[in-house]
Amino acid sequence: MLSFQTFAGKDAQPYIDDLARLRITVFRDYPYLYEGDPLYEREYLTAFVSSEKSFMVIVFDDDKIVGASTAMPLEQEHQEFKQPFIDKGYTLKEIFYFGESLLLPEYRGQGLGVKFFEARENHAKQNGYKIAVFCAVERPENHPVKPQNYQPLHAFWRKRGFEKQEDLVTTYAWKDVGDSEQTDKPMVFWLKHLEHL
Repeated sequence: MLSFQTFAGKDAQPYIDDLARLRITVFRDYPYLYEGDPLYEREYLTAFVSSEKSFMVIVFDDDKIVGASTAMPLEQEHQEFKQPFIDKGYTLKEIFYFGESLLLPEYRGQGLGVKFFEARENHAKQNGYKIAVFCAVERPENHPVKPQNYQPLHAFWRKRGFEKQEDLVTTYAWKDVGDSEQTDKPMVFWLKHLEHL
C-alpha cells in the first residue's frame, strides 16, 4: 500500500539513511551515473534536514521508502546553484529550489512524479515564493553509455510549466560510475513563475 507523506526540516531526520541509499540507487543510472558516496550522502542530507525551511515528500510502500522529492529556498543551497541567478540579477529570496525527484523503477509511471511537483509547488506558493527552479545534468548526445531507449524528461517538465533556461547554467562535480576522480558536469536550470491566487 503506497502512502505519500510530507516533511519539513528535522521531521525527515529518521529517514536519512534510507534516503541516502535511495539517492545512490536512482542516481547510479543514466544520465547521472553517480558512483555513490555514503559519507557524502549522510552529510548532504543532514545539512538538508537541518534547514527549518526545507521540504521533503516521501513515498512509502508499507514501511519501505520507494521515492522521495526535496526542495528548499535557493538562498540556502550551494553557491554553485545560487551563482547563476546572482549573476543574472534575480532576487534569491523569491526562488524555491526543487532538488531531486527519486523513484525506484518499478514505481514509475503511476503519477507520483506529478504529485512530487504539485506538493513542492503548493508548499512554495504557500510560503510566498514567486519562482520555482531545478537543474538537470546535460550529457552529450553521443555519450557512450546512453541507453538506446533513453527518453529525457523534458516533455514532462514542460507539461508541468517549466522552461529550460539556456542562460542559467552551472557545473557540479561528482564521480561517475567506474571513474577514479570527480569531474565537473554541466547543469542547466529549468524555471517556472508561480501563480498566486
